[in-house]
Amino acid sequence: MARVTWTLSPERVDAPDATALRRDYYDEVASRYWKRPATAAEIDEGLADDGAGLLVPPTGDFRVVRFGGEPAGCGGVLLLDADGGGRAELTRVYLRPAFRGRGGAGLLLDALEDAARALGARRMVLNTRLDLIEARAVYVRHGYAETPAYRTGPYMEIWYGKEL
Repeated sequence: MARVTWTLSPERVDAPDATALRRDYYDEVASRYWKRPATAAEIDEGLADDGAGLLVPPTGDFRVVRFGGEPAGCGGVLLLDADGGGRAELTRVYLRPAFRGRGGAGLLLDALEDAARALGARRMVLNTRLDLIEARAVYVRHGYAETPAYRTGPYMEIWYGKEL
């Protein structure tokens, strides 16, 4: 019997698997926020000009994680300090519900932290919403601690950081 394994790879945010994962991510977080299913038009609007194009070296990185070859999740890293301040932001971290609880989140976070280090970051920061309890638990379990806000916005309710 073949053993199913996780694999990770850098991928363009506009590649088909990455696009599908980003759509699923936005659908889930928007639907939870609005307490109703997001429409395709709302998902399109949310993804338009969302800054994901910066998730390529030298400004960032984007990874897709697969389980048994099937696209299971994604995540990105964005350098915040052009002046060499050393901070990177963890962004668009997502695992499809069918793949949660199988260890993929930790592998994805490790790969994104390695990517941030390779870009010169010494600290990872992130922001999220209070209602995204599962995501917050994953971050804390992987060494992220609550920090003061490093920026503000309408969907930013809690901030975390970790030294790399």
